[in-house]
Amino acid sequence: MTTVRTEPHPFGYYAPTPLVQRILRATRATSHSWAGKRRAIFLRAAAMKQLGNRPVDVEAMGARLRVRPQHNVCEKRILFTPHYFDEPERTFLTGHLAPGCTFIDIGANIGGYALHVAAALGAGAHIIAVEPLDCLFERLVVNIKLNAFATIKALDCAIADKDGEVTLFVDDRNEGDSSIRLFNRGHAGDMRQVPALSLMSLIARERVTRIDALKIDVEGAEDIILEPFFAQAAPDLHPRLLLVPDLTRVWPTDLIGLIEHHNYRVALRTRSNLAFEKM
Repeated sequence: MTTVRTEPHPFGYYAPTPLVQRILRATRATSHSWAGKRRAIFLRAAAMKQLGNRPVDVEAMGARLRVRPQHNVCEKRILFTPHYFDEPERTFLTGHLAPGCTFIDIGANIGGYALHVAAALGAGAHIIAVEPLDCLFERLVVNIKLNAFATIKALDCAIADKDGEVTLFVDDRNEGDSSIRLFNRGHAGDMRQVPALSLMSLIARERVTRIDALKIDVEGAEDIILEPFFAQAAPDLHPRLLLVPDLTRVWPTDLIGLIEHHNYRVALRTRSNLAFEKM
């Protein structure tokens, strides 16, 4: 596992051009209606042509962020329409967490969730953000460094069912779709060996004694992480809040049933995700 030691350019170095800034104001003001979303997509396409491969410095969700939206849907949403980026889920987390909480974000991407929680809960929060894809990890570290309030530790590894190495299938069209599980879908990208820890090993290594919230978004490999965790972890290590994507049709096992078997109830259901609360 590596650490990015180079200091990023100061925030504002990649400020959006006046035209892109005007488009950002327009896309961020769009409604959640069908027409509003179509307008946002149209304006976003125009701005992407202006950006080329250049990164952009923006403020979103209470944090300073440097984004490269060219090959990452997550960064496109954060840049142009942060109000479309899992707003109910993020609000649920921050509404149920308190200063001093422990939040683990597995599949952190560039830090959208982790930085949002850090911004909302302050310096006392203990946040661990895990991202195995090297290019996203580097952007995650930069975004942490751009925010003085961020109390986030970034780890560049995969979380899997055991320690060692795993194959990461990289999606070049959407880097955030990279996964340790390859589905029967068209795959564009390469395969990389990356270090891996089980969730239990991560907890032991980081000396975590309680988990107030755990978010896992690893593109269909959530069961690979959670099944051994629930088999091994003592109940007092079970997270109080658990957020996962709703991929019932993808997982080969009944992961929702397994979670509910360990005394969780569905507290929030959105189009894409499920939030569980320990009863």
